[in-house]
Amino acid sequence: MSKTTETGTQQGDLIDRVLKIKRCAAVVKGGRRFSFAALVVVGDGKGRVGYGYGKANEVPPSVAKAQKQAMRDMVDVPVTDGTIPHAVWGHYGAARVLLMPASPGTGIIAGQAVRAVCEASGIHDILTKSFSSNNPTVLIKATFDALRKLRTREDVARLRGVSV
Repeated sequence: MSKTTETGTQQGDLIDRVLKIKRCAAVVKGGRRFSFAALVVVGDGKGRVGYGYGKANEVPPSVAKAQKQAMRDMVDVPVTDGTIPHAVWGHYGAARVLLMPASPGTGIIAGQAVRAVCEASGIHDILTKSFSSNNPTVLIKATFDALRKLRTREDVARLRGVSV
């Protein structure tokens, strides 16, 4: 049994979204013993974003563990004029995610999991499409795979040794 939530808080200058809380039951001698797992996305809204997955016997400690992991594993996202520099595919397991830049005023056209990552990273205009899976955990991992592949013009010019 799992519960999908979309709660967002801002602590300091970090944007924090709890995407999914899963409940697992282990049957023991005295009855059922429950444990919880939380999937959280954390970003600063300025090009840094991370995700975390935490497990504990109660919901608040699992969310805290996930937030701690998300803050530890943040990645830099090149955001140019509120969108991404170029179209990119991301893969993880069966999930495939296509991220495409959009003109100003378009907004974030995305599902729940990809939308949370884009909002937390500071992307305001983007078009996305997910294929083959609707599992939030693998969609987030595929989205992060795509975000790691993004390069700006300046990065590519520097790697090639030419000027823009």
